[in-house]
Amino acid sequence: MNRSTSASFSARAMGDDIQIDSLRGRELFSFLPSYYETSRVMRSDMDAKGSELDALYLAMDATVGQFFVRTATWGLERWEMELGIETDLGKPLDQRRAVVESKLRGAGTFSGQLVKNVAEAYDGGTVDVIFHPAEWGFTVKFIDTIGIPPNVEDLKAAIEEIKPAHMAVEYKLRYLTIAEVESMTLYENEHTTQDRYLGGGA
Repeated sequence: MNRSTSASFSARAMGDDIQIDSLRGRELFSFLPSYYETSRVMRSDMDAKGSELDALYLAMDATVGQFFVRTATWGLERWEMELGIETDLGKPLDQRRAVVESKLRGAGTFSGQLVKNVAEAYDGGTVDVIFHPAEWGFTVKFIDTIGIPPNVEDLKAAIEEIKPAHMAVEYKLRYLTIAEVESMTLYENEHTTQDRYLGGGA
């Protein structure tokens, strides 16, 4: 091995000691002339700059996410303030998002579709709304959700806000049927919460 080959090998080995962990750092490095491939200084420089760019892009993505209710996190408080909703930081994010989304859906003339839109924003599943004109009321029937929805009190408050004062509302929950329970394995039965059985959530 001659001196130039040895020197090249040594330089490449030294350059390889510095790994570029940043995604955008590797992208920046790929635009440099090939003779920088063995440079520890340029590898380190691109990694540092790339890390800053990675953090910037993450921050930008997180900021854009706040403009959409279903992806908002720290921006939910702004949505709640705009809609006159009291902020409760003790609630899970998905429940707070459901309150905001329901409020946004709750504008317009009262109808079965309006109630359905609001209820499904909370529940995340299919909901049927059945009117009883003779009794001046209606029933909100949960189709997909088994047991008591975790934020049912928020849902009730939202429907009370949009429905006419003279109309009564009833909530019909879905529980596991005997056939469904009998088809469950012992493991599934042991790991099913009591509120999913009829009478278990009382």
